[in-house]
Amino acid sequence: MLLGLIFGFKLHLVVNEHGEVLAFTLTLGNVDDRKPVPKLAKALFGKLFGDKGYLAHPLFKTLLEQGLPLITWIKASTKNRLMLMSDKLLLRKRFVIETINDQLKNQSQIEHSRHRSPVNFVVNVVAGLIAYRCQSKKPAIHWSTREAKTLALVP
Repeated sequence: MLLGLIFGFKLHLVVNEHGEVLAFTLTLGNVDDRKPVPKLAKALFGKLFGDKGYLAHPLFKTLLEQGLPLITWIKASTKNRLMLMSDKLLLRKRFVIETINDQLKNQSQIEHSRHRSPVNFVVNVVAGLIAYRCQSKKPAIHWSTREAKTLALVP
């Protein structure tokens, strides 16, 4: 299939604070990153944290209607807004998703160009996600005592 060779694919993940994959989807490389988010977040509750690339008023509004506020850093050209200290602390912990992506690419080897068929590609991605799921120690958010007190996790 030329589509896979020309555009490539993107793996979109939703993970929790324990490093567990809650939802995932594959899209073509030319699909906007914000497009699959409402479907991925459909069964979630709480707050959704993302990077600046997910800033879009229609996406924010759609997720808020689902009862899931989207928290991101603001762009430099955007008007400054107040943010809860707990949300700011949680945004700093966004590196966990990058660590998970790195483990999926390097340990589970889901990123390579040796696929001979689309089925082989999908099987390799799903097998990599299963291998990640079976890891005994996953990247997770660990709170310092000060951060835990700020978040009211510890009295």
